[in-house]
Parts: sequence; structure tokens; C-alpha cells
Amino acid sequence: MDVQQLFKILKKEAECPLCIETVKNPKTLPCLHSFCLECLDRHANFARRQLKATINCPVCQTSFQIPETDTFENLPSSFHLNRLVDVLALEDGTVQSQRCNSCDENNTATCYCFVCQDFLCASCFEAHQRLKATRGHRNVLMNKLQAQDVQDLIHRPVMCSQQYHEDQPLEFYCEDCKVLICHKCTVVSHDRHSKRDTQKAAQEQKMQMANAVAKVKVEIVRYENEIKKQTDLRNRNRIEILNEEKKMTDTVEKLIRDLREHERKMKDKFREIYEAEQKHHATRLEDFELVVTKLKSCFERCQSILERNFSVEILQTNHAILGRCNELLNVRKPDVYMSPRIHYLVEEKLDLMDRVVVNKTDPSKCLAKGQDSKEVKERKETYFVIVTKDSKGFECYQQDDKIKVDILTPEGDQLKTDIKDTKDGKYMVTYTPQGAGQHRLEILVNGQPLTGSPWIVHVNQHQYQFAFQFGSKGTGEGEFDGIIDIEVSPKTGSIAVVEYENERIQLVCCEGKFRGEIRLDGAPWSVAFTDSGDLLTLVRESDNKLRVFSEEGHFIKHINDKHLLKPLRLSIASDGRIIITDDGDNKIKVLSPDGNVLLQSFSAPDCDKSPCCAIYHQDKFFVSYGLAKCVKVFDKTGVYLHDIGCEGSNDGQFNGLCGLVIDKYNRLIVCDTGNHRLQLFTLGGKFLSKMDGQYFQNVVPYFVAIKNVGSLFVVDLDKDFVYVFH
Repeated sequence: MDVQQLFKILKKEAECPLCIETVKNPKTLPCLHSFCLECLDRHANFARRQLKATINCPVCQTSFQIPETDTFENLPSSFHLNRLVDVLALEDGTVQSQRCNSCDENNTATCYCFVCQDFLCASCFEAHQRLKATRGHRNVLMNKLQAQDVQDLIHRPVMCSQQYHEDQPLEFYCEDCKVLICHKCTVVSHDRHSKRDTQKAAQEQKMQMANAVAKVKVEIVRYENEIKKQTDLRNRNRIEILNEEKKMTDTVEKLIRDLREHERKMKDKFREIYEAEQKHHATRLEDFELVVTKLKSCFERCQSILERNFSVEILQTNHAILGRCNELLNVRKPDVYMSPRIHYLVEEKLDLMDRVVVNKTDPSKCLAKGQDSKEVKERKETYFVIVTKDSKGFECYQQDDKIKVDILTPEGDQLKTDIKDTKDGKYMVTYTPQGAGQHRLEILVNGQPLTGSPWIVHVNQHQYQFAFQFGSKGTGEGEFDGIIDIEVSPKTGSIAVVEYENERIQLVCCEGKFRGEIRLDGAPWSVAFTDSGDLLTLVRESDNKLRVFSEEGHFIKHINDKHLLKPLRLSIASDGRIIITDDGDNKIKVLSPDGNVLLQSFSAPDCDKSPCCAIYHQDKFFVSYGLAKCVKVFDKTGVYLHDIGCEGSNDGQFNGLCGLVIDKYNRLIVCDTGNHRLQLFTLGGKFLSKMDGQYFQNVVPYFVAIKNVGSLFVVDLDKDFVYVFH
């Protein structure tokens, strides 16, 4: 690299971010950014005038307290920047920063001896060259600096600043005082202190610094990934908002077009009505005018006869005139045509309740029969009847009554309801609670709540009752030794009991009677049933292969996935994916249904504990961590969401846990081994109940399985019993 180019780079590196000039008296803030002392003090004075007690670093915006002395003079100086400033001064001929270290005249240094580690003036350099002892030293003239010379000058030894020690390099590090010292300092002021060679001390601290920097680098990568993720989400959000805005605009424009079309049709309708009504009125007027014409003609004819008053004429026409008058007087008179009243009714279609209902129903008199008298259980269809009444309390039915029923679950979700109108003033409301707990029931009739609404409906959860137990310790049929897992076939209902000590899998029926066994060439560790009814088993500490058997015990194939290190437990999702907890790298791994492709691999953040059992349900992974004393929940992509439980013995706390399963009521059942019980939770992690006491006092529940019809199988690893609950 050319020396001028190097000086240009160094000058840029030594630039103060505030004044954009070569830094003068550089001071370093705790955030590691350096500035001129004068620039920092000016920055602080400006903040003080604005009544601020802190300043922000102009580079990274970290906040720092302004010193009471109003100056940052006590901040540490930047060694590197000071060294750069010294070297940059060599390029600028107008700056005489380096003086001769050899003579007393304090002449300007014209060269530097790398052996003596001194700056020399011209006279001293000539003497330096004449002496035999120094003639061969490496010297460099200031006006002939090369790039390598500049680099060597930057890395030249640092000399002691103590009086009379200026010719001594700082070769030692005092560990008591935490300062660099020269050889003379070790004798004069650090005699009994613990001292180390500068390079060795620096190497040790360099390793500490490198470790810290490596962690910072990892954090940078993590934050950059988060920035990328956040940027992608922002862009996706922007696109989504723009799309939805366009959708809204298109919808509004369509509505406007529809309204214009509606306006046109309504105008045509009004014009049609107008023309028809005007025609009716015109016809009726013509009828009236014709009658009047006939009456006037008769009147004028009769009047003229009366005025002439000829007896002969009167006698001759009297009969005809009386007959004509009677005819006209008795003719059916046309009625005045009354136009119908014309109304333009505006009905708001966006809100069906936004309308006027005029009828006899009085919401304050209406009632709900049976909504609080029935025992309500989860997953059981429940109904009650709404009876509409008038203001006098009599039952009534109005076709335009609007009935609305809202039922909110404990989680705040809307429960689906079915309302059947029996057309007699009664409405049957049917709903099926999906979980236990307090539900909020609100009934509105024509927008008004019934008296007492809203109500709290207590939904009781289903309780498991002990049915029987089977098994005992041994090696015979129906006997077990070291039950390490249990699973129920969703296809046939057969129960697979994995025996670690007997190196086999026993198949029993739901009553616990022996049906067959599968002998293995090693200790089985976990088992799961595929949708087709085959058994997928894991033999650990041999080859870590997954083996597939038919339910009759016939070997089908091996699955040897290279991504598995020390597989611990396996389960199968409803879509056939194989879920494995790996003790080798503390990860949960998801394989394709055939086991040949690794689809996902993830672990819990900031957790070095091994996952025990993992299951997948409703787009979430539920993973038990025995040593972490909790169940961790991940979304379908493997992103950690939250914990369920913590260490302890209270409700919702664990003292060691292993197996877990989700029953048909969407309750998470967890084996709380250390507390001798099972605990039941909602899928959101809310504690529901526990199974302990009578049948669990001396039982250590390690593993659990569930049958489609609702039977619960609990394994006691210590006694090798299987307890069955219905």
C-alpha cells in the first residue's frame, strides 16, 4: 500500500465524529466511542443549557451523565488515537510534535531508531551513525517514510511517563495496581507487588476480550436475524395493509356503483309510480268532468223551460225531464281516487340490529327456562328455552323479534350456539361447551338484555375414575420389568408396553390380557403406533435406529436417520410426522412419515436441559423437560411460545415430570412424578385439576397413554403396574 494512501486511511480513522477533524486530546466514553475533549465538553454545555443532566453518544445514542465538573477530562484517553495522532503529525511538516529524545536541545526529530526506540534530531542521527555500537541500527527518516515504517511506528514500544524513566519501555504489568510499569518502576514504586510480563498479561486479557467479543458477535448475528425477520414482517404488513386498503377501496367503489344503480332503479320506480298515479287521477277527473257536463246540460235545458213558462211545453216535457233528472241523480257517483302513501324505507344492512321493531314483546318480561337449572358438562350438548312475553307477562310471538345469544368461554372465545324458532314464542338454544370453567352467557331480545343477563354458567370437567390395574414384576406373559413407555393403537385399541429390562414389547388388550410380544436385540426405549397400525420403536444405545414392526410382531424395516444423535422419545402426529426428542443435542426433531427427511429441528432458547417427551396437537408442540420442571410450548414452526408450570408442589407446579398426553377433551395431562400425581391443564396452560391421593400415594407415574374412547393408562415404573382409569 502506498504511504500516502495509508496516511489517508489513518487520518479517516483518527477523525472526531463531532468536528470531523483529526481528534485532539481524544477521550473515550464508556460506550467505547472517542471524541475530542473540547467537542465533548461543548456537547455537554449545550445539553446543560437545555436543562438536561445527560448527553447521548453522537454515534450510538447511549445516554451518559454529565460530570459535575462540566468536563469529561477524567475520561480515559484513547491510546490508539493518541498513537495515530503522533504518527499523522509526521506527515504534516508544519506540526512539530516529535522532539529528539537523545539530546538536551529539544530539537525537532528527523528520524527514528527502532533499536534504541528513540526519536533523533539531525545531529544526534549523525553521531548515532558514527558510533560503532549503533551504526547498524534500523533507522527511518521522517521525510522518507514508507507504509511499513508507519505501521512499525504505530506499534513501537510505549515508554514510561514517570520522571527519569522516560527512556524505559513499559515491559511489566502490576496486577495489584492494574497499571503498566517499566523496569525502574518495579523497583521504585512496585517492589512487593505482583508483576507479570506485559505480553503474557496482555495475551491472557486478550483471550478474555476475544471471548467477550465472540459472544457480542453471536448477539450481532442474532439481532441481524431479528432485524431481517422484523423487516420481512414490516414489508409483509405493509403489503397486507395496502392489499386490504385496495380491497376496501374496491369494496367502497362497488358499493358506490351498487348505490348508484340502486338510485337509478329507485328513480325509475318513483317515475313509474308517479306516472301510474297521475294516470289514475286523470281518469278519475275525466269521470267527474263527464258527470258534471251531463248535469249541466240537463240543468240548462230544464232551466230554460222553466224560464219560458209555457204551460203546453211544461206538460209535454215534464215526464221526460223528471225521468232524466232522476236518472242523473241516481247514477253511481265515482269516488275520489286516494293515492297510496309512498315511503322510502332505509334499512342498514351492515348491522341487522339497526332497525326499528314495533311489536308487543317486552324484553324485561322475557325469560330463559333451564339455563341455570341443568348440570353442564364439557363436551356435552346443553340446551335451554327463551320465552318471549308482552308487557303484561303473557307469552307472545312476534315474527320480527330478534334473539341474540352470546356465550364466552373462560379464554374469551365465542362459543357456537344454535337457535331454533318454534314459531310460538319459544326459542330453543343449543350449545356444547368444549372445556370446563366459568362461561359468560348473555341473552338479548331486540337488543335489550333479559333480566339477570349476563349469567355465569359453571361447566364441570369430566373426571377420570379408577377402573382396575394389571401387571406385576416378572418375565412371563403379562408380567413386566422396567416399563419405559406405553402406547395405545388408534386403529385396534391394542396396548403396547415397552420393557427395558426384558428387552421386549408386550401387546395386551384393553382389559390387560396378554396378546403377544415382540422380542428385540437390545433394550427398547420408546414406541408409537402409525395410522396403519404398525409399531415404530426405538432401541437406544445400540444403533439408534428406528424399527418398524407389524402389530403381529413381524419386522418390516429399519429407519436410520443420520440426523439423530441420541434419540430419547418418539411420538407420531395426526398427519403421520415422526416427532423425536434427541438427548444428543437437546433438540426436538420432526421427520417425514417415512422417516427419511428431517423436516424440522428446534430447541428451547436459553435452556441446556434435555427434552423428554414431545407431542403435537392443534398446531403446537408440547414438550416436557424433567430437569427444567416445566412443559415448554412451541408453535408449528418450532418457535418457543411459553412455559407451562414451574418447580414446586403447588397446583400447576412440578417436581420432575416425564410423560404427557392430550385427551379427547383437549386437556393436557402431565405426569408429575416427584409429586406422585397427574396434573391437567388447558392447552393454553391454565391449571384445571389433579389426580392424586388414594391411587397415587405410593405411585410414581412416569408414562401415560390415552385411548380414543377415553380410557387413561398410567405406568408406575417402580412397581411395574399399569393403572387404568375411565
